[in-house]
Amino acid sequence: MTQSYDVIIIGAGHNGLTTAAYLAKAGKKVLVLERRHLVGGATVTEEIFPGFKFSVFSYLVSLLRPEVIHELNLPAHGLMLLPLESTINPLPNGDYLLRDVDPYQTYREIARHSPRDAEAYPQFKQTMYEMAQAIHPLLRMIPPNIGDSSSENLQALMEWNNHLLGLPDKQRNLLFEIFTMSAEELLNRWFESEALKAALSTSSIIGSFVSPRSPGSAYVLLHHYMGEVDAAYRAWGFPKGGTGAVADAIASAARAYGVEIRLNTTVTAVSVKNQRVTGVVLENGDEINAPIIASSLAPQITFLKLLDTTLLPPDFVARIGQWNSYGCSGKVNLALDGLPEYACLPGNGRHLAGGASFAPSIDYIHTAYLEARSGRSSSKPFIDLVIPSVIDPDMAPPGKHVMSCFVQYAPYELADGPWTDAKRAAFGDAAIDVLAEYMPAIRDLILHRQVLVPPDIERIVGIPGGNIFHGEMFIEQLFSLRPTAGYARYRTPITGYYQCGSSSHPGGGIMGAPGRLAASQILRDQL
Repeated sequence: MTQSYDVIIIGAGHNGLTTAAYLAKAGKKVLVLERRHLVGGATVTEEIFPGFKFSVFSYLVSLLRPEVIHELNLPAHGLMLLPLESTINPLPNGDYLLRDVDPYQTYREIARHSPRDAEAYPQFKQTMYEMAQAIHPLLRMIPPNIGDSSSENLQALMEWNNHLLGLPDKQRNLLFEIFTMSAEELLNRWFESEALKAALSTSSIIGSFVSPRSPGSAYVLLHHYMGEVDAAYRAWGFPKGGTGAVADAIASAARAYGVEIRLNTTVTAVSVKNQRVTGVVLENGDEINAPIIASSLAPQITFLKLLDTTLLPPDFVARIGQWNSYGCSGKVNLALDGLPEYACLPGNGRHLAGGASFAPSIDYIHTAYLEARSGRSSSKPFIDLVIPSVIDPDMAPPGKHVMSCFVQYAPYELADGPWTDAKRAAFGDAAIDVLAEYMPAIRDLILHRQVLVPPDIERIVGIPGGNIFHGEMFIEQLFSLRPTAGYARYRTPITGYYQCGSSSHPGGGIMGAPGRLAASQILRDQL
């Protein structure tokens, strides 16, 4: 007997689960289909080595929208965000820069490097806060489509215009500059200390194949400045249980509203009749009917793999084929026999419960970027790391620890041929070499390691190119252009077929906003 649902969600990433939860909360009969053995997509926790649990891909939370947390009551479903209260940047001269949740401690730390920068830093943070607040309302709005003259779209366009025109001139002008300027240009306006500029610039490259000197990288920096944890602006948190706990909490909320989630179930096609979806076809040949299908997958799969492309406008197919999801980031997950120490700040301390960034200068980052642009993995990569087991001891056996290293740059394609085990190992070795410069005993502590590069992310999670945001966060792939002009409102050229993943507005990161807004659009269309 053919099964029928009101809505089918393809992919149980955190955005797909969010869409499902909101639609079920509104009374829809919803089915989520996931090809892997667990929910979460790239937002997963797995026990890679016995007793050691890792946030395998995504590793921190800051962008998760407060409205998603509270409207779905995620704390009641187990979500607990543990704050990261500091970030340390070890330096080659044996010194360090430590930014702490205590603003006075941060002031003193920056003043050791530049008294002028210590005075400028609070105003910089205030300005970035104002820029983030200027963008924040857009994260809660369904974007207007370019060239659409419908009353619905004109109203959306008016809302966006009214918001932007309502900003003070100085804020609006800086906002438009940020969309096109480099992070280095922005930071040079404020600071003189190379250590501080490098530390701040790392937010401009996370997950993006750019240098802090690339035009548009200032917006990537701002995107990461839009985060908050429980209304604490610019805070980063680690979910107790790893990032998979976020997806598990959303899945639990969805199930409480009646959502059915099927794992180990691969969708091979979306069925269409008279330009309207009718259901999906599974790998085993089963068909499931639904008048509404929402895909949280990347656009190359959503449109070019699951659909008969002859049903789509040729120019749309061409634009989706040009979607930039070229990955550049790798992960090195380490199981450790004990707690590591920094040579610059020995011993145990609060700094080990925070984040760490290994990028002593913008020149250092830019050199790593140029190597990757030439088709080589960076010999001295940028590393952003956390030691989750310090703040959540359940992540490792007693006395042991796990370390999560986000590493750039690892280009999806190498000039000398495909990634091999040897090349993957060399990339991991390069990351360990950088760690060892600042943590001399790190090699002796490593019990196990997992090294992942973009082709691994593509293979395991199903993101073409292995881009952690499903697509670059450049101005040509943002707002009304995400994923392409004319289709930013979560709809597609096929009636009843919607997008709800990170390739739709407002973009990547553990945010939940694309899933929430897609559900809103689907419900509006059903009225």
